[in-house]
Amino acid sequence: MRRREFIKAVAGLAVALPFAVRAQQPERMRRIAVLLAATADDVEFQTWVGAFLQGLQQAGWSIGQNVRIDTRWATSNAAGIRKHAAELAALAPDVILAHGASTVGPLLQATRTVPIVSPVFGDPVGAGFVDSLARPGGNVTGFMSFEYGMAVKWLELLKETVPSVTRAAVLRDPSQGSGTSQFAAIQAVAPSLRVEINPVNMRDPAEFEHAVAAFARSPNGGLIVTAGATATRHRDLIVRLAARYKLPTVYYERIFVTAGGLISYGPDFVDQYRRAAGYVDRILKGEKPADLPVQVPTKYELVINLKIAKALGLAVPANLLARADEVIE
Repeated sequence: MRRREFIKAVAGLAVALPFAVRAQQPERMRRIAVLLAATADDVEFQTWVGAFLQGLQQAGWSIGQNVRIDTRWATSNAAGIRKHAAELAALAPDVILAHGASTVGPLLQATRTVPIVSPVFGDPVGAGFVDSLARPGGNVTGFMSFEYGMAVKWLELLKETVPSVTRAAVLRDPSQGSGTSQFAAIQAVAPSLRVEINPVNMRDPAEFEHAVAAFARSPNGGLIVTAGATATRHRDLIVRLAARYKLPTVYYERIFVTAGGLISYGPDFVDQYRRAAGYVDRILKGEKPADLPVQVPTKYELVINLKIAKALGLAVPANLLARADEVIE
């Protein structure tokens, strides 16, 4: 696969951090904190962080020589994230890298002065993290994980993959503005594709498990999973439900497809983490997060799991396979 060589090259960086030491005069040691809502053995996160570290190295930062990195793998437990956020803020680092709203929110409760860069977050304006995308205004900046219009692509992909689909359940987190906005975008285009849309709230696992089971009792259905920390936290359950009820499902991120999902379309997080390293570099060199605009994704990837397609009895269209960035067989 196209990504395989890169993943092998950088996945170990997040753990081993094998940076070459440059011959130079001693520099003032800078401190970067990293807060991740994942476990240390999460291969996808290791790959993303590896890309970040690689970007730092290319910008001239060498761990142990001119920069120190304090990483907290906080899992997805909200209390644990708050605890680690407070610990990292107390270290008074030069900048903090934080993955998503689930980590940025607790960090802002702990500090309004330490610069925070997020390589991935949904709606930073709606969440109150920044004043505007162009002029963040506070101590947070970074990279959005999607544009709301991208949600339309998920429904289009579902219909292209399975033309017989006439019903789609959209899993969303109603407590997040981004989840509501993604659902609205899908709902707006559904009539033109002759698909009936059903919202499924992801507040409680038992609740949405029951809702998916009820939805699956009628034929010609499929699922769309909207972006957000709640979906990521329950990704294994969501993938199991899709397999149990044989529902073709489109996801927003490749981690679902590598976990056994059918198809995903979303930003290339490796690219986003590498770009985040550029922002961290600029902050370490004196720029303010308030002046660094929040950027939208520039690279998207389409990932298809042919093994799952065969299990569902689907023949993925050849033109769709030709467009895929990665095909898992």
